[in-house]
Amino acid sequence: MNLVPVSLDSIRIGQPLPFPLVDQDGVLLAKKSYVVESRAHLEDIAGRGRGIFIDVADSEVLHRAYVDQLQTLVRSEKPLGEIAGIKMSADAARKRVAEDSRIDWLDLQVQTNYLLRDTNPESFQSRLERIDQVLSEQTRRNPDGTLFALIHLSATETQRYSATHAMLVSVMCAMASHEVLNWPDIVETTLRKTALTMNLCMTDLQDRLALQVEPPTAAQKAIIDHHAQASSELLRALGVGDPVWIQAVRDHHRLAPGPLREKNPAQRLARLVQRADMFAARLAPRASRAPISPAAAMQACYFDENHQVDEAGAALIKAVGIYQPGSFVRLATDEIAVVIKRGMNTSTPKVAVVVNRTGMPTGEPIIRDSAAREHRILASVPHREVKVKINLDRMLPLTVASASDRPW
Repeated sequence: MNLVPVSLDSIRIGQPLPFPLVDQDGVLLAKKSYVVESRAHLEDIAGRGRGIFIDVADSEVLHRAYVDQLQTLVRSEKPLGEIAGIKMSADAARKRVAEDSRIDWLDLQVQTNYLLRDTNPESFQSRLERIDQVLSEQTRRNPDGTLFALIHLSATETQRYSATHAMLVSVMCAMASHEVLNWPDIVETTLRKTALTMNLCMTDLQDRLALQVEPPTAAQKAIIDHHAQASSELLRALGVGDPVWIQAVRDHHRLAPGPLREKNPAQRLARLVQRADMFAARLAPRASRAPISPAAAMQACYFDENHQVDEAGAALIKAVGIYQPGSFVRLATDEIAVVIKRGMNTSTPKVAVVVNRTGMPTGEPIIRDSAAREHRILASVPHREVKVKINLDRMLPLTVASASDRPW
């Protein structure tokens, strides 16, 4: 986390905060949307933190607004003295924040990577809360865009594998919990945190294995075999006292097929995390092997150890679809498209054609509804077989829900 100081005068009293406020060590002082009631209240917050700071990723929005204003003055040939003395008004900055709700996925990936390597009990939980809040808010606001970004990152790069993997598993579990299983919000919160921290003690090893061509060594296998127990113990050392969270992390590799209702609360969370973990692990590329298609990865988590339909796996498929946003498919028209939004059922998403029937890139994506027979999906296509480079900034706006889409 790269922090920058914020003036007290830039904080609007009585209005929701546009970003979290932290102290100079990154410890949360006030979460996003928190309402500061008075100037005295704000001064008290600043006093506890020896000043107030925001993440530079949040300050980028303010900086862009400032640069835009400077450029306007330069083009209008204003005197240099006036340009040098320009101050960005708080109202203009807040307006830009409201208008720009985009998320920098690469930055969040970096922040999650740092979190999973944080062994400081004083900062770990506050940093986890912030990342969990960002992911949760983004998932509720635009679940298709969130899946698109994380599945795209999971399938196209090996850098910071552990962070991307944890975020994807957390989001998938949250969607299954909310949309299909109807678990209470407090349970979903614990579930998301379980997914984010399930591999806490082997973050560095996970990242190295993603780049390692050789099979795991005996020492590496020992870490893999004991990482669930070790991660639960590390959570305790970092100040986590929730027994359900800790047990769910400890049991997330335990083989326990059967109905979720027959399991205790921690075992239910562990089972859902385990099935999502299987999906995400098969999706991601490794130096030693190519990833499989998302549809094939999802099928692997649909059946349990006894070759029966797994309740947790089925909930995941109902939530994210057989063809998830961010994955590629071949249409009946022989076009290749990328899935942009889940459809009314698990097998008929909305897609954007990126390769035409002659094998040439389309330049601009062409929107299709795969529920139409002439545009039906014939097969999933692995990412490695598609040579078109996807630009997230261009594609993510296509994932935004409209009134005709199913509600989150």
